[in-house]
Amino acid sequence: MPRVMVTGAAGQLGSSLVHGLLKRGGWDVVGVDNLLTGRKELLPENSKNFQFIQANCNNPLEISQVMLGHRFDYVFHYAAVVGVRRTLDDPISVLEDIRGFENILALCKNTGVSRVFFSSSSEVYGEPVEIPQREHQTPLNSRLPYAVVKNVGECYLRSFHQAFGLEYTVFRFFNTYGPNQSYDFVVPRFIINAIHGKDLTIYGDGSQSRTFCYVDDNVDACLNCMEQDLFVNDTINIGSDQMFTVKELAEVVIAEVNSTSKIQFVSALEEGDMRRRQPESSKMQTALGRDLLPLRGGIQRMLNDERFMKYASDTAARLGWV
Repeated sequence: MPRVMVTGAAGQLGSSLVHGLLKRGGWDVVGVDNLLTGRKELLPENSKNFQFIQANCNNPLEISQVMLGHRFDYVFHYAAVVGVRRTLDDPISVLEDIRGFENILALCKNTGVSRVFFSSSSEVYGEPVEIPQREHQTPLNSRLPYAVVKNVGECYLRSFHQAFGLEYTVFRFFNTYGPNQSYDFVVPRFIINAIHGKDLTIYGDGSQSRTFCYVDDNVDACLNCMEQDLFVNDTINIGSDQMFTVKELAEVVIAEVNSTSKIQFVSALEEGDMRRRQPESSKMQTALGRDLLPLRGGIQRMLNDERFMKYASDTAARLGWV
């Protein structure tokens, strides 16, 4: 049975990918996470085809023990310091992720990994000079540490392919939401606040525009790229192309939750809150092979997810709301 490693496996995207692999079947999956921000409870329990290993990709000894001990066919490198506020507050921790690229790719080259899949980000585009943002036409102009490091990761992949023939695919993720996402991110935060009748806080005037991709669409597109050999040695935007302002997102959440919450506007972030983001999505649509789930449908799936609703309740208790 082919073996896959997923780093950052206890995060939203990593854990969802692990569940997606096991649901499809035919894969032996090893999840790796240092649990700095990941939640182990998001991972499968009692699955004969899944093993979790707590390790830090930035530590060469820890990650080499994992990779030399298992011999993987494919690697999804999703481990990263994430979140605009967190990465702005602690930029040095973001820069340390470059060590992870070096460790992972060197080990992939030396252990016969067939292909590496890398979680890049829409942040690499910076403030857009064109809409929609196209993989090989839009300049990568962000100066934020998180975006710069993602761009460095992409460069590492291209360089290892050129020098050693290591195949890769770069996923530039646009806003992806789902039941495994934490309160640090806008969609679950809005939903949890709305459930409990709390204000939905927006930085600035709420006219910033975003697209929102439900996590199942993200996972299916990424796994199809692996299983169908799509976009080999290429870059693909992963996200919806339907734009909403942040204010519209708040209004949709309030309506779908049937909440009494109000929208509160506070001072705009000094940096990191780009005005517009929208991917050119033709590659995404090819990889997915079906229509994307609309925003309202994704919100309803979260409201019907027992684990997310428990997380919403636990978060409210932690914040002293109940």
